[in-house]
Amino acid sequence: MANEFERIQRVVVVGGGPGGYEAALAGAQLGAEVTLVERGGVGGAAVMTDVVPSKSLIATAEAASAIGGAGDLGVQFFGRTPEGRPLRVETAVNLAAVNKRLLGLARQQSEDMRTALVRAGVRIVNGQGRLDGDRRVVVSTGRGGTDFDELEADTIVVAVGARPRRLDSAQPDGERILTWTQLYDLQAIPEHLIVVGSGVTGAEFASAYRALGAKVTLISSRDQVLPGEDADAAEVIERVFTRNGMTVLNRSRAESVVRTEDGVVATLTDGRTVEGSHCLMAVGSIPNTEDLGLAEAGVQLTESGHIRVNRVARTSVPNIYAAGDCTTSMPLASIASMQGRTAMMHAMGDAVHPIELRNVAANIFTQPEIATVGWTQRQIEDGIAQGEIYKIALASNPRAKMIGIKDGFVKLFARTGSGTVIGGVIVAPKASELIFPLALAVEHRLNVDQVASAFTVYPSLSGSIVDAARAMHIVS
Repeated sequence: MANEFERIQRVVVVGGGPGGYEAALAGAQLGAEVTLVERGGVGGAAVMTDVVPSKSLIATAEAASAIGGAGDLGVQFFGRTPEGRPLRVETAVNLAAVNKRLLGLARQQSEDMRTALVRAGVRIVNGQGRLDGDRRVVVSTGRGGTDFDELEADTIVVAVGARPRRLDSAQPDGERILTWTQLYDLQAIPEHLIVVGSGVTGAEFASAYRALGAKVTLISSRDQVLPGEDADAAEVIERVFTRNGMTVLNRSRAESVVRTEDGVVATLTDGRTVEGSHCLMAVGSIPNTEDLGLAEAGVQLTESGHIRVNRVARTSVPNIYAAGDCTTSMPLASIASMQGRTAMMHAMGDAVHPIELRNVAANIFTQPEIATVGWTQRQIEDGIAQGEIYKIALASNPRAKMIGIKDGFVKLFARTGSGTVIGGVIVAPKASELIFPLALAVEHRLNVDQVASAFTVYPSLSGSIVDAARAMHIVS
């Protein structure tokens, strides 16, 4: 008779976002019998209402900005009257068409992910999953919670994501007061969009809608936008925002947002009011961990409801893992995916490299973008890490001059003495692509001379990375 370790391992994954998807796929590849429980579409909120549609919207905003800035490069757009006289052409954004396209992209991505799972042999159950102890998941599959499916499991992975936080004093109605999941129902560019919250989500959407032509007021409770990011990078973004016509209200807190007959009114704690046509509430998110039976199964949660996990995504219960925004880790799709894979490899006894959050590259999709990796300047200045700092403005880069880039920089952090690259910040168009060489350097502990010895194309924006590394040369 086969013992427990010889039979096929049964894995149940609750939630089909990036973490759940990767866990299910890795489990199937490692020979487990995998069932994925998902109540929406495969890909979860990241694909259906968050990352995929929002970054698609931002891509449209970037295209609109490129057209608007083409005149600086000598490109002019004209039509002709019937008499042959030149007529200046106006650009316009059809938001209904934009939203239809990006939601279509989201559905297609979800279907592609579902196809990949089915091809790998993963069973997909549509419904709401709940843990019944540490070895069983009960799935509500019928309307009204009348039909149930009980799934036995050797390993459970919880990847249920998070949802927008709502304030009692500013309840979204899906029409005028909106969360970021509701923006895609808009049929026209808001005349005046008030954005409450200047974190990553608020800054990205404020940037995008200003580029699309909306009047935008950004309400920030802190001294500047993006309070958790590199101070120099946040300063650049705020400067660009205001130069492009956005109103930024720093050190201001929204007490309430109410709907009026034809718009909204945001009342600040100091008594000021801001009137607009629409309001986006971007005040954080909360994990979807309530009513899942986690505490009853022995899984430790924080006061905020996030699942405590270690570096291999394991919870306080040995055979239960968790991945993504519902955990205490950083809320990034890339981390969720890595957690899912790591959890499954650990559970199946495969070789695993514990996640090192300090090596994670992250990006904010404003215009310009902000990309970061490794230790921060604040940590160096506070003495948490020992390092040297070098910053070079993109305005001095020949490629940047050619394509009209006026804002941005490359900042490099290297350990004092050895010159090992321990972090960096890039503010530039497509910084999300430019950060990869620094991510490699941090991951593989390259020093600045090794980075500087690599050839870059001339002219290229990446040349500024090498310039910064050369400036930090280790004198032997």
